[in-house]
Amino acid sequence: MIYNFSNFKTALKKVEEFLGKEYSQLNIGRASPMILDGVNVESYGSYVPLKNVASVSIEDPKTLRIAPWDKTQIKGIEKAIVASNLGLSVAVDDVGIRVIFPQLTTETRQTLVKVLKEKLEEQRITVRKEREVVFREIEAKEKEGKMTEDEMFRAKEELQKIINETNGNLEATFEKKEKEVMG
Repeated sequence: MIYNFSNFKTALKKVEEFLGKEYSQLNIGRASPMILDGVNVESYGSYVPLKNVASVSIEDPKTLRIAPWDKTQIKGIEKAIVASNLGLSVAVDDVGIRVIFPQLTTETRQTLVKVLKEKLEEQRITVRKEREVVFREIEAKEKEGKMTEDEMFRAKEELQKIINETNGNLEATFEKKEKEVMG
């Protein structure tokens, strides 16, 4: 092949995975432990991810159960979840903490779709930046005489095919999540 696209493809896969992870951390009205992945709890003087101090399980479709391994951590976990502004209700009981996902209103759903679109656009911008880097490398190789003009055009066509496929994957991820949000 004229140009090695493997590093470029790897970078684009990371962009797709990042978007999926970002979407999984949004509250769409159903209990999902992944929404708590970004919550850090103060534990013995340092901040650690919630999953390092407690187990998180799904109690029912609207509720998560958090069982801290050290019962003295309950207040810290509650404080961290409330401070994370995820729009979740927290109830402390004798076993641990219940995290309740509120029912989404139409207005909340529309706001969530806007957030989904913003995150999609951020990743599209990242893809465009990656494309520009590869585009410049291809042109530089042609100017240095390391590839012919025809090879350069073929490489650019291959680059565009890869970009179109990635954008299609990002769009499909967005549409799937949008359907989830809109119910």
